[in-house]
Amino acid sequence: MTSPYDDLPKNAANHSSLTPLTFIERAAFVYPDRTSVIHGAERWTWKQTYARCRRLASALSRHGVGKNDTVAVMAPNTPPMYEAAFGVPMCGAVLNTMNTRLDAEAIAFQLRHGGAKVLISDREFSPVIGAALALLDDKPLVIDIDDPAWPQGELLGAMDYETFLAGGDPDYVWQNPADEWDAIALNYTSGTTGDPKGVVTHHRGAHLNAVNNILNWGMPHHAVYLWTLPMFHCNGWCFPWTMAERAGVNVCLRRVEAKAMFDAIRDHGVTHMCGAPIVYSMLINAPADLRVGIGQRIAGQVAGAAPPAAIIEGSEEIGIDLTHVYGLTEVYGPAGVCCKQETWAHMPIDLRSERNSRQGVRTPLQEAMTVLDPVTMQPVPWDGETMGEIMFRGNITMKGYLKNPAATEEAFAGGWFHTGDLAVMQSDGYAKIRDRSKDVIISGGENISSIEVEETLYRHPAVLAAAVVAQPDAKWGETPCAFIELKPGTSVSADDLREFCRRHMARFKVPKTFLFRDIPKTSTGKIQKFALREIAKSRTAIE
Repeated sequence: MTSPYDDLPKNAANHSSLTPLTFIERAAFVYPDRTSVIHGAERWTWKQTYARCRRLASALSRHGVGKNDTVAVMAPNTPPMYEAAFGVPMCGAVLNTMNTRLDAEAIAFQLRHGGAKVLISDREFSPVIGAALALLDDKPLVIDIDDPAWPQGELLGAMDYETFLAGGDPDYVWQNPADEWDAIALNYTSGTTGDPKGVVTHHRGAHLNAVNNILNWGMPHHAVYLWTLPMFHCNGWCFPWTMAERAGVNVCLRRVEAKAMFDAIRDHGVTHMCGAPIVYSMLINAPADLRVGIGQRIAGQVAGAAPPAAIIEGSEEIGIDLTHVYGLTEVYGPAGVCCKQETWAHMPIDLRSERNSRQGVRTPLQEAMTVLDPVTMQPVPWDGETMGEIMFRGNITMKGYLKNPAATEEAFAGGWFHTGDLAVMQSDGYAKIRDRSKDVIISGGENISSIEVEETLYRHPAVLAAAVVAQPDAKWGETPCAFIELKPGTSVSADDLREFCRRHMARFKVPKTFLFRDIPKTSTGKIQKFALREIAKSRTAIE
């Protein structure tokens, strides 16, 4: 039996596909003369940035790029990278922002696997890009970004970026996607085991997560955002599109260095920033004179690892209010947030940091985030002890993995996206990660959470960074191996740290080995545990 409610169809007047591209059109219409992008001494307005994005879309179209073609970009946080977030999908193409720390083989794999027709590349990366192109039989059209801020580096392409834009129409008429499910971006996972997977996201999810960022953070109109988070990482957590909706100011930053960050904060009145704990650690441990003249408080989001107490306390002292967010490439960046409660503000720093370090609850526009037993797919008890896997479900979840139906099916088994992060649900319904499934250390039949051991080590006043991995052991099977970076001007021995751990955790969890050295990290600040596992394994073989 039909209902009269069902007789009211969708039409052009009452339905259109969601896309974040409309945000820049509105910003240029409502706030044409407000500053959009700052890069060194250069300034653009929203009217100008919108015209440049349309020129890019037009130029790509004139070179035969259209729906579902891939356009790759290898660039730091500079205006061309920002413009690509709009210009590439405006012509129907799919944006593949590439990790700037990749080697030539990884770049060649992604260009080949993604089928890039065009590669826009900053000359800073010409050596590795040139080596990658030499590995390809079918090469993309290469466009060089010739940034005066980085004058060295070979020009590899057919033309430079500004010349390419000059061949485009600033009044290019672009269309919303016919279907909001159309792909907008392709981002590759880290590929620590085997080839990386290509995560395909859609216009609907990008639109919703861009708005999600605003709701989640209470982000005001005309915020001034410092680009400390790489725009290549989950498309900058969708903040390029968020900043257009807010008609804010994008402060570009080629290098994430303490002086450059403080100078930008002071010169441009920065109000918001994002990054991994290492970014905030750089600011906290920088010389105090770099902070002179900065009076405003800054809203900061932190992700990649739970922020240690020292990071939360230190950030507060230098005027940064941290919000801990959690997510993955497959959910467009942050899809979970540790929502702060009023009662936490009155807690001692150790208790407050414990609350703030949790992965928390779903963000406003994500349908669900929970911890399930990955075998039974049933919720775990809210007891803070029973481990399961964090899972997401909702519109802010990828389409799937490019050319990899088996991995896509596995990731979505049971109607949920499986993150691979092992966690508990605490009594208030907040999720707390115990470990990645591959990072759990099994010693003598006992599971040891590497994160728990790291959290203990971070409490030592001399420890700047800590990472714990499994080390093969003839007797126990595996034992914890701790890699330690010390704060400048401090010293501590392995025996001191071992005794410190014994005072704060069960003895079987205490690392057997302590290695004092620089800890390898990705360009987004995540510790490369796969590399540390290889080091620990090779040491065992030698011994």
